[in-house]
Amino acid sequence: MEKENIAVGLDIGTTKIVAMIGKKNEYGKLEILGVGKSKSLGVARGVVNNITQTIQSIQQAINDAETNSGYKIKDVVVGIAGQHIRSIQHTDYISRSNPEEVIGGNDIQLLIDQVNKLAMLPGEEIIHVLPQEFKIDGQSEIKEPIGMYGGRLESSFHVVVGQASSIRNVGRCIQSSGIELSGLTLEPLASSDAVLSQEEKEAGVALIDIGGGTTDLAIFKDGIIRHTAVIPFGGNVITDDIKEGCSIIEKQAELLKVKFGSAWPGENKDNEIVSIPGLRGREPKEISLKNLSKIIHARVVEIIEQVFTEVKAYGHEDPRKKLIAGIVLTGGGAQLKHIKQLVEYITGMDTRIGYPNEHLAGNSDEEFSSPLYATAVGLVMNSICNNTQSAIRKEEVVPQRTVYYREPVVETVERFEPEVEEVQTQVPVYSKNEESTGEKIKRSFFDRYVDKIKDFLDNAE
Repeated sequence: MEKENIAVGLDIGTTKIVAMIGKKNEYGKLEILGVGKSKSLGVARGVVNNITQTIQSIQQAINDAETNSGYKIKDVVVGIAGQHIRSIQHTDYISRSNPEEVIGGNDIQLLIDQVNKLAMLPGEEIIHVLPQEFKIDGQSEIKEPIGMYGGRLESSFHVVVGQASSIRNVGRCIQSSGIELSGLTLEPLASSDAVLSQEEKEAGVALIDIGGGTTDLAIFKDGIIRHTAVIPFGGNVITDDIKEGCSIIEKQAELLKVKFGSAWPGENKDNEIVSIPGLRGREPKEISLKNLSKIIHARVVEIIEQVFTEVKAYGHEDPRKKLIAGIVLTGGGAQLKHIKQLVEYITGMDTRIGYPNEHLAGNSDEEFSSPLYATAVGLVMNSICNNTQSAIRKEEVVPQRTVYYREPVVETVERFEPEVEEVQTQVPVYSKNEESTGEKIKRSFFDRYVDKIKDFLDNAE
């Protein structure tokens, strides 16, 4: 069973929490072994605001995934989102004492340490360091500096920053749920891994992930992440608008949006009406589908215009920055009827809906090919890249698990932490030899950041 690399992703969204267990099959595709889903309680706009409720929701999703798969989850890769996320462009360099020596891994590490010293606003921490391109002695557009000669090694970085407290709250929820944190990744980056092709990333593409609480943007050009942003509006505000505009309860508003909603009012005739049952014996309420579409249209236009402002801030009109592959929509909001046409109308850019089915095994349940699961699939793929062994078959751990369930959660975390950390420190060594320098920088920085969160949680016990 050593060879069975089981990966687990945990998508903590505003409307739902998804735990997904998977592994790579012999054809290199992702085979889904089990999925658990629960209503997300205690999360607003991608940020935890009630620890207890979030823990309960995570535990329910984890238990469902374990029941459906027959595996016991040890650790997870978690997606980070929320309006506290922001990104900056930064250029840094080191001067090498001996330019006649070949540039090696130590020089790259020194460059990472330089970036780590960046001064952030109070309460903020760097959570992603994404290298753009390298320069050696003024020679630009170098993608792989290792093995070259030079005195001044310079690189431009896309640095993603977030509120330390928000990220630690996520870590606390994971640990208190009786599992470990094996990795963190920005949710739009996870979604991009699931729905974008390498050709699109090379040509230039904007990924728009419309979730329940936030809308995430990730822009790629020349195969490199160039810009990220989080808009603090998602599908939930559309539901709220319907609730207020039609004077109905939230459950009915959500159902109306999913079943009859359209982002393009012109598609509905004036006489199309849907009847909603009245509350507690009251008269049924009749709602015009054209009016419903007008409510949805107004809010979707606002969200897309805010996202497009970020795309323009990136400078997509510059010929060198042109997004030839256009826009890819994913997330639950991408399922709204006629949203593709509306986005094309507002932006003037080619648009498609992004499905994660390209990476899934042929026998996968059709449900998991939905844009709704793009982030969860991307997180599992991230876990596979880290070579984690995040879950083991239940029959292998029966004697230990009997004790595990009877102990308090805090003791469980202490008991299993040495085991998980041992896997983490050993496994990445095998993949790092084959990684590009850019990947090394991302992974090295991120491994240390996850360790930092673990240390913080342990010291807070």
